[in-house]
Order: sequence, then C-alpha cells, then structure tokens
Amino acid sequence: MPAVSKGDGMRGLAVFISDIRNCKSKEAEIKRINKELANIRSKFKGDKALDGYSKKKYVCKLLFIFLLGHDIDFGHMEAVNLLSSNKYTEKQIGYLFISVLVNSNSDLIRLINNAIKNDLGSRNPTFMNLALHCIANVGSREMAEAFASEIPSILVAGDTMDSVKQSAALCLLRLNRTSADLVPMGEWTARVVHLLNDQHLGVVTAATSLITTLAQKSPDDFKTSISLAVARLSRIVTSASIDLQDYTYYFVAAPWLSVKLLRLLQCYPPPEDAALRSRLTECLETILNKAQEPPKSKKVQHSNAKNAVLFEAISLIIHHDSEPTLLVRACNQLGQFLQHRETNLRYLALESMCTLASSEFSHETVKTHIETVINALKTERDVSVRQRAVDLLYAMCDRSNAKQIVAEMLSYLETADYSIREEIVLKVAILAEKYAVDYTWYVDTILNLIRIAGDYVSEEVWYRVIQIVINREDVQGYAAKTVFEALQAPACHENLVKVGGYILGEFGNLIAGDSRSSPLVQFNLLHSKFHLCSVPTRALLLSAYIKFINLFPEVKATIQDVLRSDSQLRNSDVELQQRAVEYLRLSCIASTDILATVLEEMPPFPERESSILAKLKKKKGPGNLPDIDDARRNVNGSTEHSENTEATKKGTTHPFTDLLNLNSTPSAGASLLVDVFSESPAPPSVDVCEENFLRFVCKNNGVIFENQLLQIGLKSEYRQNLGRIYVFYGNKTSTQFLSFSTSVASHDLLKTQLNVHAKEVDPLIDGGAQVQQMLNIECVSDFTDAPVLNIQFRYGGTLQNIAVKLPVMLNKFFQPTEMTSQDFFQRWKQLGAPEQEVQKIFKAKHPMDTDVTKAKILGFGVALLDGVDPNPANFVGAGVIHSKCTQVGCLLRLEPNTQAQVKVKKHTHTHRFIPVLTRDIACVTVSSLFQMYRLTLRTSKDSVSQRLCDLLSEQF
Repeated sequence: MPAVSKGDGMRGLAVFISDIRNCKSKEAEIKRINKELANIRSKFKGDKALDGYSKKKYVCKLLFIFLLGHDIDFGHMEAVNLLSSNKYTEKQIGYLFISVLVNSNSDLIRLINNAIKNDLGSRNPTFMNLALHCIANVGSREMAEAFASEIPSILVAGDTMDSVKQSAALCLLRLNRTSADLVPMGEWTARVVHLLNDQHLGVVTAATSLITTLAQKSPDDFKTSISLAVARLSRIVTSASIDLQDYTYYFVAAPWLSVKLLRLLQCYPPPEDAALRSRLTECLETILNKAQEPPKSKKVQHSNAKNAVLFEAISLIIHHDSEPTLLVRACNQLGQFLQHRETNLRYLALESMCTLASSEFSHETVKTHIETVINALKTERDVSVRQRAVDLLYAMCDRSNAKQIVAEMLSYLETADYSIREEIVLKVAILAEKYAVDYTWYVDTILNLIRIAGDYVSEEVWYRVIQIVINREDVQGYAAKTVFEALQAPACHENLVKVGGYILGEFGNLIAGDSRSSPLVQFNLLHSKFHLCSVPTRALLLSAYIKFINLFPEVKATIQDVLRSDSQLRNSDVELQQRAVEYLRLSCIASTDILATVLEEMPPFPERESSILAKLKKKKGPGNLPDIDDARRNVNGSTEHSENTEATKKGTTHPFTDLLNLNSTPSAGASLLVDVFSESPAPPSVDVCEENFLRFVCKNNGVIFENQLLQIGLKSEYRQNLGRIYVFYGNKTSTQFLSFSTSVASHDLLKTQLNVHAKEVDPLIDGGAQVQQMLNIECVSDFTDAPVLNIQFRYGGTLQNIAVKLPVMLNKFFQPTEMTSQDFFQRWKQLGAPEQEVQKIFKAKHPMDTDVTKAKILGFGVALLDGVDPNPANFVGAGVIHSKCTQVGCLLRLEPNTQAQVKVKKHTHTHRFIPVLTRDIACVTVSSLFQMYRLTLRTSKDSVSQRLCDLLSEQF
C-alpha cells in the first residue's frame, strides 16, 4: 500500500474533529454538525467544481458524522466519483464511504459495479485490492451476479500478485456465504486446491478458509485437498519457529493456518491411503507431543495459540474416531487441563471429553478422570463449567459407576444453579433407570430426587417411576413401603404426594398387614396432605380413595364420609365435585364383584417412546443433539452418551417407555412388525452403501453414511433380544430437504428372523438442521444378513435416493457371561462336536496392540475372561446370544502370534537347452514372517459359530 504523503493530511477534517471533541454538550455537538452539513451541502451544490482533494475531505467528514450516529442522506454520488480517481487516497476514501454507507439495494450499485470492473481490469494490485474489499464488504446479490464468475479467474491466474490472491479468496468466500447459488463451480475449483502449495502462507491461509466452506457443500470436488492439506500441515508442525518467522506467533508456527487446515480435514473421513493416513497420524502425534513440552513463553498469547492448535487437533481425532491410541492420548491430554488454573481451558476440556466419552475406544479412559470431574462439580466457581461437568458425568456413566455418579449429581442438585436444575433432574432420572440393576435403588433415587428438587421434577419423571413399579411385581411392595415412609415427613412436595397416592392406591394392600401401615393409617396419611395440594393432585387422591374402598372394605365408611362432605360435593371445582359424586355413588350401589372389576389393579403399560428423553433433547436444543462422531459435532452436534433406558414388564425387558401421557397413542400389539401393507411406493433401486458396515461390528455409535448433501449417524443400544437405534439425519446444505421419508427393507427370510419397526420422521429438514428417527429391533432367531435403510427426499427439485445397510449384526444381541477357568473349559469340552466349532487362521491387518484387541472383543459383546487361558497372551471370551426363540451360548478364543512363520510356495521358471528349447517349472518354498491370529469359536449352533467368526475376524 503506498505511503500517504504529508500533504494528504486533510487539515480541515482534523479541525472539524477537534471542534466536535471540544463540544461541552450534546446540543453543542449537534449544532456544530448541522453547520458542517450545511457547508458541505452548499459546496456539493455550488457552481464551482470541486477538485479531488476537496471531495475526499468532505466525504471523509460525512463518514465521520455517520460514525457519530447521525443520518447522512447526500454525498453518495461524490463518493462514487472518487472511485474514478487515479490517486490511491481518493479512491480509498470513495470505497470506504461506499462500503459503510451504500445500501445493497441502492440505485448507485450499477455505477459502483462499473468502477469496480475498471479497477479489477486495471491489473494495478492496489486498485484491485480496494475493489475486492468493497465487493466483500457490500456483498450484495447484484455484485455477486456481476463478479462471481470473474473473481475465480483472478484467484487462479498465474500472474496475480499474492496480496490480490488473498483478497480474491476471501472475497469469493464472502460471496459464497451470501449468494452460494451464484458462485459457479468450474475448472477453477481444481486449480484453487493447488493454492495450498503456494509459497506465500497468507495465500494458503485465505485459500484454506475458502476450500473448507466449498468442501462442506461439495466434498467430492475438493477431495484432492486432503493430501495437500496433510502435506502442508506436516511441514508446519515439524518446522522450527525460526523457519516461518513472518508467520510465527509467540513461538507457535502459523497457528491460524494450522487450525484452518485441521478444520478442512474434518470435512472428510480418515484418508484411505495408508501412507497419507500415517503422515496425518504423525502430525497429530507431534501436536500432542508439543503440548507436553515446557512453554517457550509465559505470555498468555503463547498458550492461547498453542492450545488452539491442540484443541482443533483433538477435534479431528474425535471426528475420525478410528485411531484408539490417539483417542486415548487426546483424552489424557484433556485430563491434564481439567485442573488447569485457566477457566476457559477447563471448560473446553470438559466439553471435548463429553464427545470422547461416546467413543468406543476412549470411554474407559474418560472414566479414569471421574474423581477430577466430581471435584470440579463441587468446587468450580463458574456455573457454565459446572454444567459441562454434569454433562461429562452423564456421558461417562455406565453400569460400573452409575450409583456413584447419580449420588454425586443428587448431592450437587441441592446447591445447583436454578437454570440447570431441571436438566440435571432429567439426567438423573434417565441414568437411574437405565443402569438400575436393583429397582429398589431406582425407587429410592427418584423419591430422593423429588425430595431435593421437587419443583423441577416434571410430570414425565414421576409418570415414569409409577410405570416402572406397575410393570415390575418384585418392586411393588418395596415402593409402597418406601413412599409410605416418605409421606410421613411434615413437609412433602406435591409430586411426592402424587406418587404416594398412585402407588398406595394400587399396592397399599402389600403393606397393610403391618399395624403401623394399616389401611386406616394409610388413608389418614394421604388425606392429611389433601388440603395442601392443587386441584389435579386432589383429583388423583380421590381416585386413590375409591381404590382403597376396593382394597380395604373396613375403611369404606370413613372414605364415604369424606366423599359426601360439603367440601367435596359442593366443591367449586367441577372436576373434583364430579369425581366425589360419582365415586360416592359407585361405592354405594355397586356390588363387591362389580367394584373389584371396575377398580381392578392397573395392567402393565404398553411400550411408548420415552417422553423424558424427548424432554431432555428439547431442553438441550436441536444444536445439541447427541454428537455422532462427533461431531461428533454437527453436522456433528452436541454430545450425549447413549441415553436409552429400559423397563421390565413382568420379567421381560422392554425398551424405554412412557406413562400416563393421554395424548399419545399406545403402540399396537404388533408394533415391532414392519407394515407390509403400506401403500407408499417402493423406492427405486439404488446401490446399497456398505462402506462403513464392518466398522460397527465392535462399536454402536458413529457415522454410517456421508456425502455432500446428507450425513447419517447412528446411536444404538441392545438389551437381550431387543435393540433400539437412533438415526440422525443431518442436512449439510443450506437448502431445505422436502418430502423426506425413510423405510427399512428386508428380504423374506430376514423378515422371519428380525423384526424392525421405524418411527415416523419429519418430512422437512431445514438447511444445516438435524432430525432424529428411532428404530425398534427384535431378534426372533439367528440371522446372517442385515436390513437396508432406504432414504428418499427432494433437494433442489431433484429426487434423491440413498440406501444404507444397517449395522444390525448377530453379535449385537450378546449378553456377556462371566465364567471361572474351570467352568469355561468344562463348557468348552461340552461344545466339542465338529459342527459346533469354527476355526480361522488369518493374517493381522493392523499392528497387534493388547489394549485395542481387548476393546474390540469387549465391543463385540462378550465378557473378556482374564486368567482363564494358560497362555496370558491369548484372549478368551464368553457370552450368550439372545433371540426370541432360543439362546445360544458362545465361547471364543483368540490366539495372536506376533512372528508366525508362513511357508509360501513360489513358482520359478528355468530354461534348459537340450536339443530342443524346453521350459521346466520348479517349485521353491520361501518362508516369510507375518503377524497371525487363530480364532476359535464354539457355540451350540453351527450357523451362529460361522457368522460370529466371519464378523470378528474382519476386525483384526
């Protein structure tokens, strides 16, 4: 940029600014401004033509007045005239005025566009930069129409200066954000990728921002950027700070460019090329290693730049979700930040670990930091950090630590910030049910929850505890006893009264044998709360009273006296009055048998979708749906661990259901069956995507499909022969998907083996939004194939059809079984028939790692039995496959051999000259060393053995 000469100082502008600053009052300032506006208006309208300097000075004054907050309604034409000047300072002021004051709908846009076109064609880099900055600042649709096709050619031209390339890339980025449909995709897209190799790092930085945005819209067009981005990133992270002096920020080499390159790589799955993937892994390991090095400066700018690169690298590791070693290292690095004195670092560490907790590979490592997270929950001053700690505890919770986490969340609930109490209540309710081995603990937890935060316990929560109690006979007596004791407190929350009234009305007879909880005592206890409750609760208590008449005839007279009292029969509330009259009449005229029939015990509740989960997701908002890969950020979104819960109905496990929601319709008895009579047209035949199918053999969460339009993520959970899959559809475009519909297809044989029922999905998906669909699955018998998810929608007027093979495999219905060494080998011998055993010897596809192998075997679904095999290097597992028809026990043994000598026969050709030329083929045996596995499976059914062996052997 040319230097401004001393004569360009505009003394008149300086005097005017000084006058404004010296004004003693607002009135004096307005008076001075009005005087100046009158002077400028007279100069512009005068007969004497103004020179360029005067125009520039007066336009500058108008710009200053506008920045003070006053309206400017003239001077625009004079600013446009300055664009035709050949002096830099005059042209600069003209563009500045237009960028700030000219509306995108102004009548002057055409004149401005002509001036910009002249400057872009001048090949003067200074003028070209001013023009490009103006286009980017205004960003109107008219400008996009005029220059969207011209700017790419400037960007990729070989003779364009570096500073102009930077401006062109950022200008094109701005136009793509405001008018994406006007930016043409042509041959320049392939050439712009090569700007990542440019020697000027400023050009690379601007180009990376542009390519990242374009790649999100059209990933296939920019796939070649992966290798270039990895190569550039490798050169940056391995360079010394002195190598990139102009772009080194407080001893951190090109931190902004590094962050942008890492974000670009998050637009794609892990590289398929082994060498490229290895180089990227080295880059990420180097970044993690540098984070462990002592700081080279004590200034906050150094740590901020260093940590910015680190957190973006961890985001990429989470996005790929394919390198167990890197995931574990990232988790340990974040664990160090949990106790950092900087609040922002603690917040970011907790947020990232929430996502890591959803990964199959790093979940166990995240759990090792549970004490630190609990301590943060107790001692952290910042409420937002405490909320992230609650989210992380929720995400890391599993059966091994559920009681500890629920207890800590209940303890924190007493002092929690009011804004997050309802969310904590919902999470405690979900975790308590999901991981309840002993449902007496679940009942105690929910009642404690009501006691601590009754005002924040929604109807969905206390509905749910009632449903659990009704659906489980083994907990009904305990629940009645517990709520009876809880109601004896002098002050009870109204939600506790509701639960107590419902449960005692149904199961009070189970504790009536004790004189301390006789029928009359129970009734008096409930009725003592009656006058303190709201109308809906009183209505529920009246229903409990009529139930008491059926259960305990000895208190009939007492209850009838209450029902016929004036306070009931003449109650101002019509609902209470009607109930009292009808219940009183029913108790008087109905016989014992009729009363028993009308007031019989509530039947078990049918399966419905969880209203607690729906409420939690609504509270968290659509942007915070469970992170899938994490995304797992949105299109990876928000970060919840698997949230499904279970209820048991008369001894049979059921998925999470809802209760008392009168507005929802119970599912029919055959709700798990696919509707084969549906009139919806079958989707056209398309290729079924199986690319990521085998990645889900040992994991339940992740991205199953992704293209330039749509990302499909899965989050699933299985319990015995039942399963539930949450499918997340993410719209990666800025355009709405119309007529969005899905269906699950299975061939005839698979339909008899596997029942899949899909909930309805929203037919409209807004640009950048994500919707969820739930699939319920029931395993009827063992199977080998998998159902196909068909997706159909309209995008830009074109019908899109996608078919994805759902990762529903036989091993998903495993229940792990713990066994002693003696029991294992006894069972192993019992399954010794030749048709019951399948054995496979195969070469290792990945380097042997004990921790990774253990994680995969556990992810496969069996229990890993330590100390059972005499050879400690071997892995032994046991489990039971559950189906509706039968249960199949399974034992497996995996024997790794790190240096297996494999003999390979190679044919060599030798030529012998005996009267006639003949060719003899000699066989030579060559020995090679490979890492090999031997996998042995024994089950009580040969087809199961073969299928499990095929699935598991592909993972190593």
